[in-house]
Amino acid sequence: MVFIIGAISIGITFLYGCIGEILTEKSGHLNLGIPGIMTFGAAGGCVGVSLYMGGLSDPNNASWFFLILFSILTAALFAAALGAIYSFLTVSLRANQNITGLAITTFGVGLSMFLMESTVDKTYFAKASTYFVKSLPFAEKLGWFGELFLSHGVLVYLAITLALLMAWVLNKTRVGLHLRAVGENPATADAAGINVTVYKYVATCTGSAIAGVGGLFYVMDYLNGSWEYGIEAMGWLAIALVIFTMWRPNLSILGSFLFGGLYIAAEFIVGASSSQKELLKLLPYVVTIVVLIITSVLDSKENQPPAALGLSYFREER
Repeated sequence: MVFIIGAISIGITFLYGCIGEILTEKSGHLNLGIPGIMTFGAAGGCVGVSLYMGGLSDPNNASWFFLILFSILTAALFAAALGAIYSFLTVSLRANQNITGLAITTFGVGLSMFLMESTVDKTYFAKASTYFVKSLPFAEKLGWFGELFLSHGVLVYLAITLALLMAWVLNKTRVGLHLRAVGENPATADAAGINVTVYKYVATCTGSAIAGVGGLFYVMDYLNGSWEYGIEAMGWLAIALVIFTMWRPNLSILGSFLFGGLYIAAEFIVGASSSQKELLKLLPYVVTIVVLIITSVLDSKENQPPAALGLSYFREER
């Protein structure tokens, strides 16, 4: 039971980053800046917590709803700002997406360190965390079912809802159809009257905002309000999860729980040394490589990334 709950908790961090990156990649952009964006989103959420709690006459009487809402908005805003920079460089200036993404990661992590060390008051984090991890009021009355599925914080259910909503939008709506068309063949989409630039900007900034909330979840929920440098590692696993789930947001829910279980499995192995535990944390990457090999061999179009992924679109060449 403890193992499953732990797998779900850490897995939600991967889920936020994964669905944010899926949305970005569906527009044809490979954003390797997700680790830095998640870190910067976490810093933004912490800024929101500090501003909200610090502005109250009595922080102990904080409204859990407004605290969580405000911190989500600041996390999303900070992350979306980095997403906008990435979009400007890769969509408008047509810079190399891989190099730009890596630069965004370095910039996001460095700027987050500066903010957290120089401007953010961390004294409110422990208290604020109790609002984020608060379970549903009727969870205790439902025994093991309530403990397993209903004892999590609100951001867990928000992530699952976003994943399901994104799957519906991508597969069942005109907006999703247009976005997938942009990612598959932007020239054809442009010729059909779809504004390729707008779709790329909106998808990338929205995906970055979602990933940024994952960074906030990692700090305030999983770490119980303890700021740690290393959120970028969660971002790289989120990118790996995109490949593992074959760009399907609904499948990413179960995939994130599996990745979470593999990531913490070493902690439940009695007698394992610290080096062995760190080695076992590589299991999600190994599983992703295996899935990548299998999908490449099967060569199924449904399991492949968008055809124009990573390629800059030059309208003049249409």
